[in-house]
Amino acid sequence: MTEKEKQQAGELFDPKDRELVTERINANKLCEEYNTITYNDFQKRERLFNRIVSLKGDNVLAEPGFRCDYGYNIIIGDNFFAERNCMIYDSAEVVFGDNVFIGPNCTIYTISRPKDAEQRNQGLMLAKPIKIGSNVDIGANVTILGGVTIGDNVVISAGKIVDKDVPSDSVL
Repeated sequence: MTEKEKQQAGELFDPKDRELVTERINANKLCEEYNTITYNDFQKRERLFNRIVSLKGDNVLAEPGFRCDYGYNIIIGDNFFAERNCMIYDSAEVVFGDNVFIGPNCTIYTISRPKDAEQRNQGLMLAKPIKIGSNVDIGANVTILGGVTIGDNVVISAGKIVDKDVPSDSVL
């Protein structure tokens, strides 16, 4: 089993694997290019964003400062807006429903280090998917950790660390 297959299966994987490093470099190059596009060149930004993320709906915009690890694990519904400096560490799948709004300086981490010191010292990592429902408003400086599911019609206040599932129709 390759390191990428282990990563996608939620097993311990080595992020220093050549294939994974190459894919992260390619995604980072695309993100760098995306973040330097003239602010009002929406067509060019949309074309490049289509190359970065796996699948996206209509009316999707990420402000400059957008970063991701791979892009191919990101699925975005309709009416998505991410303010400046949105970082998505997408070693596992990150799914956004429709009408998701993300405040500035938010970070979404699918990755974590194992609790076992020996595994951690080998540089191994784990990746757990994140699912964010529809009609979700995520405030500024929010961190969402791997394995979390956020239901529909949720508001997450600024500065929160989301490390547990959030049921639909909640304010956190």
